[in-house]
Amino acid sequence: MTMTATQTCEAAAAAATAVAALSTRQKDLVLLDMAAAIEQHRDAILEANRQDVAEARRTGVSATLVDRLTLTDRRMAGLAATIRTVVALPDPVGQVTGGWTRPNGLLIERVREPLGVVAVIYEARPNVTAEVAALCLKSGNCAVLRGSSIAAATNRAIMTALDTAIALHPAVPAAAVQLVEDPSRASATELMRAKGLVDLLVPRGGPALIESVERDATVPTVIDGAGNCHLYIDASADRDMATAVTINAKTSRPSVCNAIETLLVHRELVTDWLPGVLDELNAAGVEIRGSAEVCDAWPKALAATEEDWDTEYLDLVLAVRVVDDVDAAIGHIRRHGTANAEGIVARDIDVARRFARLVDSGSVFVNASPRYSDGGEFGYGVEIGVSTQKLHVRGPMGLEALTTVKNVVWGSGQTRTVA
Repeated sequence: MTMTATQTCEAAAAAATAVAALSTRQKDLVLLDMAAAIEQHRDAILEANRQDVAEARRTGVSATLVDRLTLTDRRMAGLAATIRTVVALPDPVGQVTGGWTRPNGLLIERVREPLGVVAVIYEARPNVTAEVAALCLKSGNCAVLRGSSIAAATNRAIMTALDTAIALHPAVPAAAVQLVEDPSRASATELMRAKGLVDLLVPRGGPALIESVERDATVPTVIDGAGNCHLYIDASADRDMATAVTINAKTSRPSVCNAIETLLVHRELVTDWLPGVLDELNAAGVEIRGSAEVCDAWPKALAATEEDWDTEYLDLVLAVRVVDDVDAAIGHIRRHGTANAEGIVARDIDVARRFARLVDSGSVFVNASPRYSDGGEFGYGVEIGVSTQKLHVRGPMGLEALTTVKNVVWGSGQTRTVA
């Protein structure tokens, strides 16, 4: 009998202590077997994915979602490789992040420990099933995974592989990693309201999911929000670098949240740089929606509306605006950005430092493509999501983001005297 989302959370909460007690070696051995199981079940997973992709296309799902859903040979190989990367990372559990001795002789240590039960609601991306399972287990947490109906067959096939690996290790509870089989809105709402059972909920999806979590969740959440990312090209920028970064940031994979959606250009570049880069973007299939000055400089551009500055296209569409200086760029980003990833190309170090200091974002890139906003690229192995809020973590979320800090106080019989 299929368990409800609440029953799944109850099983995870019951298993949390046993999972938290696992040694680094025990966790790593399970993860290595998970990677091997993914490879052994490769054909079954790919066949399930073909079924999901075919159904998605038949029902008219957008090309963006189909891209996120599809497991290519390269992405399939990446699932096992990612898990092995997590194995190689330091175990955060038990790390002492600080310590000091008080005048009364008490030794105070700040020690990392697991959160407990981490639930993730995600849309389309079946790779999340394996990646979150690996991150949660390595950090000593139980994982409750609730994918969407569009990827149901693929998620089940991946979960079957993970279950076979967990079953090889008697010390690891079967409830350490679980997939919520019900992809309905009701099951998502159950996770949002599983207070006392779920210690952290991470929603990875579109605006409707995020709005639902912000409205209905009673459990702690970290929002993996929209990626309305910007790139500002300063007057001091190296022109060739600016072109290369802009093209990469928009066209390398436009369907992901770290692709730029708006290009901000210093007005000194309108004549001698902007038309050329827009020609290159257009040749790559990018539709340009520009401010009045952009349309004057490059007549192929469509006139941008106010809505364009707030839109995460996730497609080959780019809004372009001319600004007076770095402060105007910062002001635009503060009004329209989503605190995901922002970038600047500039040779003037003072301009670059001002941008990096004042832009309100989880990640800021100086003379590099914001497409690097990724847990794997940051050395986290993989990410559970990209936090667009400030508490308790910000930016790409790796192993440390799935832990909390406990104060452990060591004494030698001290007793407190009340004044």
